[in-house]
Parts: sequence; C-alpha cells; structure tokens
Amino acid sequence: MSLLLIAPNRDLKPLSESLENIDPNLEVDIWPKVKNKDRVTFAVAWNHPKNVLGNYPNLKAVSSLGAGVNHLLNDESLPENVKLARLITPSLKNEMAEYVLQAVLAYRHHTTRYTDQKREAFWDKHKLIPKEESVVGILGFGEMGSSVADLLILNGYKVNTWSRSKKDYEGISSYSKDELNEFLNNTNILICTLPLTVETQGILDLELFKKLKKPAYLINAGRGQHLIEEDLIYAIDTGVLAGAWLDVFEEEPLPSNHLFWNRPKIMITPHIAAVTDSNEAAEQIIENYKRSLSGMEMVNSVDRKKGY
Repeated sequence: MSLLLIAPNRDLKPLSESLENIDPNLEVDIWPKVKNKDRVTFAVAWNHPKNVLGNYPNLKAVSSLGAGVNHLLNDESLPENVKLARLITPSLKNEMAEYVLQAVLAYRHHTTRYTDQKREAFWDKHKLIPKEESVVGILGFGEMGSSVADLLILNGYKVNTWSRSKKDYEGISSYSKDELNEFLNNTNILICTLPLTVETQGILDLELFKKLKKPAYLINAGRGQHLIEEDLIYAIDTGVLAGAWLDVFEEEPLPSNHLFWNRPKIMITPHIAAVTDSNEAAEQIIENYKRSLSGMEMVNSVDRKKGY
C-alpha cells in the first residue's frame, strides 16, 4: 500500500520527509513519479491536474492539503465511494485568525494609505475608525470562522456570524441562513471564510455590498470564486465599499494586467492567509491514512452533499 502526494508547482519533499519520520515503513510517492499505481490507496492533493486521481484503481480516500476541497469535489474521475477529507491544523486556524485581525487593524488605522504616502513622501493624517463603530461580520462559522471570531472577541470587537443555522456561542450575535439581510445590515466589516459550494459561489456581489452598514469594508480569505470581481471594482469606485483586503482570487497568480493592481483601496496578498505546516499536516494525514485502511471515518471528513 502506498500514499500519493499530488500538488504541482509545490515542493512536497518536506511533507514526504515528515510523513516518513513519523512512520518509516510508509511508502510515499510524489506525483508524477509513481512506482506502482495499483498500490496507491490514499492520496493528498492540492490543485491537482484534472482527472488524474481516476488513474488509481485501488484509491480508497483523498485528503486535501488545506481547508478547501472544491478541487476534489469538482474531479469527475473520483468515484462516489472514495472518501474525502480536508486538512485543518491548529496553526492553520491561528494563522487565519491573525491574518484577519491584521487586516481589520490595517483598515481601521489606515495602514495601507500611510504606506502609499510614505512611498510618495506625502504627510497627511487620517481619522482612526473607532472600534466601537466597527462591527465585524463573519460569513461562515466553521473551523476557520470560529477561530477568527475568538481572536476578534479577545481584542474587543463586536462580532456577528452568518451560517446555515444559528449558533449558541458566547460573545457573538449569530444569524441563520434566512437572516442574511439582517446580518448584513448590522455589519460593516465583512469577512468571508465560507467554503466554496454551488450556493456560495458569487455570493460577494454588488447587491450584497449595498446591504452592509456604512462605511463598509470587505476581507475575503475564503475562495476567489466567492467574489464577483467586476462588482467589487464598481462598489469601490462608487463608494459602496470603502475598500477591500483580498487573499484569494478567481485566477491565481493574479495576472499583472488585472484591474485590482491599480486600485489603491484594494489590498492584495498572494493566498498566504494560512499555510499548511508539514509536520502538523503529516500527523493528520497518517491518522486518516490508517483510518481509511480500517474503514473508519476520517478526521475532518467531507460531506459531498454539503460541499465541505
């Protein structure tokens, strides 16, 4: 039996070494060098080539190399009986929470504006956006969303959350699926940590932005496909949004001629909000590898119908 790692344009040697350090008897292949396709029973994949997973007849389970799983759910070559899992580690959750907090602080303190002014040797002061007037709303309240909420609450922010059902969670105001408009009307810093599903694709559009409490700001750390890019540009250019902080994009890397680059009110980071740590990942991957061989439910298993 062997375990296959597939993540083009990514150095998988550290992960392979971490796996073998934990279990020296483990047979690990790194795509495209696969010794024997018939021996592959478990795969770990991130942005893998289309339909490549269908080449392994004895594949029992596949884990994402991160929290997102849409690249697996969209693979038509994967049989329904192949179990799916996503990878969520403590460091991933902590990094996401810290990333969002820094984005909120940068918006309130005008950090990116001051950075631009420094480049231009221009001295100007901007009024701090009061914390009391900064109600943070989190779209999606799973593992990532709850970590973000915890850190924001710890730093004294009012936090709203929107999810499929209401949550009984200390320190937040929870809104259910059919209360989206009320959630938006009471939120002016909107954070997206949603999974990408048929229902959530394109959710960040102009109509949604118009319903936010003003002044409104967007932080997208979910998926690029959540956002209608043309609507964001229009919303910022017309003052519907004060600005946006984006870590994910429909096309990555973001093309050099993309309109986002020349919009000073849009902050861009290259999908680095939360990066998988090889050592932490290895422990969870091996646990799920063993569980899959025994027919047990995997850690952070994915419900195909829900999409996460």
